[in-house]
Amino acid sequence: MTIKLDNTEISKKLKDCQQTLGYSFKNIKLLENALTHTSFKTPYNPSNERLEFLGDAILGMVISEYLFKKFPDYAEGKLTKIKSVVVSSATLAKIGTEMDLKRHVSVGKGLTTSSSLPKSLIANVFEAIIAAVYIDRGLKAAYDFIVTQLSKEIDIVCNNKHEKNYKSILQHFCQKQRGHIPKYKIINQSGPDHKKIFEVITTINNVEYCTGQGDNRKNAEQIAARKTLESLAVTIE
Repeated sequence: MTIKLDNTEISKKLKDCQQTLGYSFKNIKLLENALTHTSFKTPYNPSNERLEFLGDAILGMVISEYLFKKFPDYAEGKLTKIKSVVVSSATLAKIGTEMDLKRHVSVGKGLTTSSSLPKSLIANVFEAIIAAVYIDRGLKAAYDFIVTQLSKEIDIVCNNKHEKNYKSILQHFCQKQRGHIPKYKIINQSGPDHKKIFEVITTINNVEYCTGQGDNRKNAEQIAARKTLESLAVTIE
């Protein structure tokens, strides 16, 4: 079941969202699509999943080019570490939360009754908006939008004041010291569909290590990776 909005409500929501984004759409339908969760889709207004797919690719390319030009003396490994944090679901959710995107997203009744939306949902909406901007006015507009929204986070990462990408750190350690890539396996799922809790366990060369729980698989894996690094006494820079 979905919550129906009349045209006046939709128009006001989209106008408010454009002010929040600092971007005015030529084709406002693109923004409406980007803000539509799969629980709210209709035959006339599909969900934002396809836009999310495209936005993820555009985001990765733009941040790679931006870092390549901004830090000409940085080695590939350092650029990769910065990028992995900047484009992570955690960072995108943080930005989306600060922008209060929740206020603009269209979701089904099951989600509207929740006190907060899953962080992964907010991150996905942000990626969908990137794609919408790209389709609306091209790569230059998408580039400017992304850099404007993420430059602060890039500075935070470069000053090492960010939330660490523990999966990346663990993978680098394991490849160098163990000759194996860590794997993550879901061992339990609980809760309703709109508010699931995932529990995963880290395995290295078929040996099980630590578990982690989160509101989506990626967050659970990050927690499991952090606990595994601690158990292995790995120094986290």
